[in-house]
Amino acid sequence: MTVVTALVAALALSGCGGGEVAPSPSSEGPASASGFVLDEDFPDPDIVSTDAGYTAFATGSHGLNIRVATSPDLANWTVDRRDALPTLPAWASPGRTWAPEVAPLGEGFVMYVTAEHTASGRQCIGVATSASLDDPFTPASDEPLVCPVDAGGAIDAATFDDEDGGRYLLWKTDGNCCALDTRLMIAPLSGDGLSLQSEPVELLTQDQPWEGALVEAPTLVARDGGYALLYSANDYGGDSYAVGVAWARTLTGPYTKQSEPVLSTTGSDGAFRGPGGQDVVATPNGDVLVFHGWDEQYIYRGLHTAPIDLEPGRATVDLG
Repeated sequence: MTVVTALVAALALSGCGGGEVAPSPSSEGPASASGFVLDEDFPDPDIVSTDAGYTAFATGSHGLNIRVATSPDLANWTVDRRDALPTLPAWASPGRTWAPEVAPLGEGFVMYVTAEHTASGRQCIGVATSASLDDPFTPASDEPLVCPVDAGGAIDAATFDDEDGGRYLLWKTDGNCCALDTRLMIAPLSGDGLSLQSEPVELLTQDQPWEGALVEAPTLVARDGGYALLYSANDYGGDSYAVGVAWARTLTGPYTKQSEPVLSTTGSDGAFRGPGGQDVVATPNGDVLVFHGWDEQYIYRGLHTAPIDLEPGRATVDLG
């Protein structure tokens, strides 16, 4: 969902070769409402915790399908100029890949990624695998994993591991592409992570004034015997984009939304511009929300972090 102007600016800023250290406002841990921790285009971040720290994957830009960066502490980031997904699956058209989700799978890793489905022109979700986070991911199938064309397609995959050991895939039906409702869906994954085990279940749709025409970017977290479903909503291209949260006692709901966004441009007094595309990272010092936001000229979306408190029925972002 990167706008054309963002791509042009990102390409002008990009370089070739190995990684480089991006500017960071702090060396003591995640920033709190104090600017970008990664000051270049890096939207829709997904974070994987490792023994060495954290690896982030993001929507394609700088001429890459999927971007990569690493950090020891979520505050200081090294940008890797390699493409995490150099070869697209056979069903996908080039130039429209975003919102990767990467998770451990056996001795390797699996990536769920959104791309344009050539045959239909809709966005759909495919799957790729890799032996390690340092190796390129390669498509695992010549067909998309989730592709509900009649619902507008599917984007923004996310995984969730429940306490019973089951792994689930969440996504958004991309109805706003064609004047349809958007819905956040969930379905159990097979043990190898390459297929769905049953029909998906709808978790929620847009029904709050602040959400505008859509909800997207689901992030599911289990806390204190219940479930917190974070999501982004409204128009990603400006200040109306924001992060909401809904709560449930059981995995498939019903989910009850907090009435107002947990993070927004107005709610942060402009510290974050159009925050969204979030992930939640559990750290020794508590949960951290990692998300993108626009720069002052609304040209690119850089990386932010902020502590988040997920109490039963209530989420609060620490704005410092």
